[in-house]
Amino acid sequence: MISVICPVLNEEKYIEQLLQSYQNSSVSEKELFIIDGGSADRTTEIVDEYKSRDSSIRLIHNEKKYVPFALNLAIQLCNGDYIVRLDAHTTYAHDYFERILEAFDSSGAEIVGGPMRSIGVNNFQKAVAYSTSTQLGVGNSSFHYEDFIGYTDSVYLGAWKKEIFNSIGHFDEQMIRNQDDEFHYRAKSAGLRIYQDPKIVSYYYPRDSWRKLFSQYYQYGLYKPLVIRKIRSQVKPRHIVPALFTVYSFTLPIGVMGSWAYGIPLMLYGMLLLKFSFINQLNWRAKFYCLLVYPTLHIAYGAGFLRGLIQQVK
Repeated sequence: MISVICPVLNEEKYIEQLLQSYQNSSVSEKELFIIDGGSADRTTEIVDEYKSRDSSIRLIHNEKKYVPFALNLAIQLCNGDYIVRLDAHTTYAHDYFERILEAFDSSGAEIVGGPMRSIGVNNFQKAVAYSTSTQLGVGNSSFHYEDFIGYTDSVYLGAWKKEIFNSIGHFDEQMIRNQDDEFHYRAKSAGLRIYQDPKIVSYYYPRDSWRKLFSQYYQYGLYKPLVIRKIRSQVKPRHIVPALFTVYSFTLPIGVMGSWAYGIPLMLYGMLLLKFSFINQLNWRAKFYCLLVYPTLHIAYGAGFLRGLIQQVK
């Protein structure tokens, strides 16, 4: 049996396709927990309609609103041998659950998942989807690479053997963001195996505006120092480089006054930015958006990381 859990907040545009995807799965023994963080739209009404016809669907109200509280609330109620996390802003292949079960059997891992396949509706989303699948955008983070198969540090969303929560604990409720990273790093540090299988197919819709994207990556950066503080063995260069780039960017006007050579890294960055933004299959409008998206990913994450680092030092 599998238990499926999904935190939601104001997801009336997406929740119905998620519910239908769950019901259309050929896995017969399953249950679904929708954990609502206080939606002000029709999200809970739609869930109520479905659960009135399907007793395997349950609606939980999360008074503390944020994702780690939602996950922990649901995990305590799960009856399945495997727990699968879903996200409302993602669409899933018809065999998503089946492929997860196959990956558990074939890999012997305690945690499995697929890569993050990002797709866009408008040109800005398309630029974000492309940028976050490249080395310039996300470094060597394997779960952003569609073809990667094997053991890794983390997976998109993730599915877990229920038994592991008894040995390594639940999600850290301090982690308003990055709770999945912290949990997976903690699991790996405890000797558990995390396996990525590209046959597990889903499609994620990224943020559709600059403001939303900046806020998202700022928060990713803000909570990363706390993750690193808790599990220092999992720190990677890709976690640090955006913060260094942010410091460099803000000191650039003073630096170039001392020596023109201080601007060389910026020129190299500009060359990479042009290469990755224009040598791709995107349309021209999306290509130009990439010129905005890449610096946003780096500066927003870097600024958040620096603030989070200061908070940890205090």
